[in-house]
Formats: sequence, structure tokens, C-alpha cells
Amino acid sequence: MKLEKRYATDMQALTKGYIRLMNLSSALNRRRIYAAWDEASGAGQHTIRRSFKDGKLYITLGSSVMRSILYMQRDIYVKKINAILRQDELFTPEDPKVGFVNEIILK
Repeated sequence: MKLEKRYATDMQALTKGYIRLMNLSSALNRRRIYAAWDEASGAGQHTIRRSFKDGKLYITLGSSVMRSILYMQRDIYVKKINAILRQDELFTPEDPKVGFVNEIILK
């Protein structure tokens, strides 16, 4: 690992550079997506499992009532999650593996 010494930079730029250099953006993006789901839906306490693959966020819920409530509003939650991710400074949208959410699949 080699970081070139240039001019004085702020910690935000250094943090983003370090994330790219260490290839941490995919794992960090997943964590940011899961946190955005909890924030947008409010169903974090009912969520048993989360996974993300190819733009699809798979959510397993422990409550069938909560699943049916959230099912009708999936498109709204996709927009809310992506809005939260756009405001997140540590989210890296140009990552080829993990980007924005296109679809939510509830189980």
C-alpha cells in the first residue's frame, strides 16, 4: 500500500481514497444499503435476513403482517433508500458490484 504525498487534503478525501485503495467499497456499500433499509422502512426489528445482489435487495421478514404492509409500498422504499444513499458521503455509486437499489424482494 502506497499513498503519495501531495498537498494537504481533508479527511473526507483521504477516507474515500483509502476505501478505494483497499477495495472496501463493495462491503461498505452493502452495509450502507442495509442501514438505509432500516431507516427508510422502519422494519429493522422485524428483518431477519438481508442480502443484495445485482441491484436487488432481498429482505426476509419475521412478520407476515409487516411483509404484506411493505409489499404494496416497495417502489416508494426503493426511492427512499436511493435518496438516503445519495446523501451518504461514504456510499460509492460507481462501484461495479454494489450500486443503487433497483428492486426490493420481500420474503
